[in-house]
Amino acid sequence: MVNTQSQPYQIINTEDDFEIRLYPASIISTISKNAKTYKELAHTGFRKLASYNFGSNLSNKSMTMTSPPRAGINDSLFSMSFVMTSNYSMEDLSNPNRMNFALQDANEAYVAAIRFGGYAGDDKIKKYAGILESALREYGIEYDGNFRFLGYNPPYQFWGRQNDVIVSINW
Repeated sequence: MVNTQSQPYQIINTEDDFEIRLYPASIISTISKNAKTYKELAHTGFRKLASYNFGSNLSNKSMTMTSPPRAGINDSLFSMSFVMTSNYSMEDLSNPNRMNFALQDANEAYVAAIRFGGYAGDDKIKKYAGILESALREYGIEYDGNFRFLGYNPPYQFWGRQNDVIVSINW
């Protein structure tokens, strides 16, 4: 069994279609690839990020897995990230041994989030990103940057699946 932790967040406000969350500052590991869809990088991106946590790094150091991975939704560059557990500082983490892999500090962030169930594909992710974008416009909330997909469950979990689409907001 893989040891997995989730990044904590605080719910600031709840509306009918979405909620506002505050995520604390963190360190993220990110892999990027020229791709246009979630499907193009989901499996290989996850495997490469997980292998870093399982010791495929310059120090051969194994670290706790985090859930959910975050997938960047963009028209030209697709990224997938893990939030590192809060017990690590940048100095504690081993350098990756992959070219398109980065460790970065992520500032505290307010995000709008919409939740949906089932398996998530590109069409479903775009649908919920559109619903969230419309709701934010309706409420007069400005967002910044790209929408991101968070998938919480392993592929072999058929029922009770949880997914989010989030975007940074000016709160």
